[in-house]
Amino acid sequence: MTNTDADTRPRSQQIADDLRNAIRDGTYEPGAQLPSQRALAKHYAAARNTVDEALSILSREGLITSQQGRGAFVRKKQTLIRLGSDRYSHKHRDTGLSPFLLECARQGKRGRFEVLGIKQMKPDRELAQRLNVSATTKSVLRRENVFYADDDPVYRVTTWIPWEIARGTGLVEAEVPHQYGIHGVFEENGHVMARINDEISARMPTPEEVGHLELPEGVPVIEVLHTSLDQNGDPYEVTLFVMRADMNGLSYNVPVE
Repeated sequence: MTNTDADTRPRSQQIADDLRNAIRDGTYEPGAQLPSQRALAKHYAAARNTVDEALSILSREGLITSQQGRGAFVRKKQTLIRLGSDRYSHKHRDTGLSPFLLECARQGKRGRFEVLGIKQMKPDRELAQRLNVSATTKSVLRRENVFYADDDPVYRVTTWIPWEIARGTGLVEAEVPHQYGIHGVFEENGHVMARINDEISARMPTPEEVGHLELPEGVPVIEVLHTSLDQNGDPYEVTLFVMRADMNGLSYNVPVE
């Protein structure tokens, strides 16, 4: 226990620090239940609301989860669904799986997606520049999906495609009629992925993202803004991945130029 007469921090912070250290040193392993609030209050000689605030601190940090009527548990480490350049490689084509389904299969999970919307739209200026299309007309198709691994939502995905590429193809359909997903349709229409550009950042989620991804308190999201370039160096797709940070990782193996 870390409390000393010289420690002037709030009592809730002291208790949170002590429990955090106990989680890190393995006293409470992933999945283990913490003592009840009553037991913690007695152990630390603290009021119940002080213990409650300490547990709230750990919850916001993503270290524990609370289950109604059961108590607080140390968060288990999830098997990560990894996003990286290798997922697009043609060497995986003999699996017969699209990139996301392949990533799920590697982790022993079943992948699926739910379509939120498909719409022809006018892009903002930045997106128009990325895709080399007009910013004054409905020059792109937007596809919005949530991707699931088993029953867990792991990605909120928005893809923008030049309308001249998408028009009259399976890209405008909810169920893309190709076993390799949208990338199979792109290839059939003469756009073979030759290079990708991924811009990666992290942040806390919006309320809408919390709902779509069923995010526990304290879990941030990883944001990947992905651009695909074809054999001619032309951009033909921009996709924004908003990923649960507790269930996703990034894995890149690329040459240094």
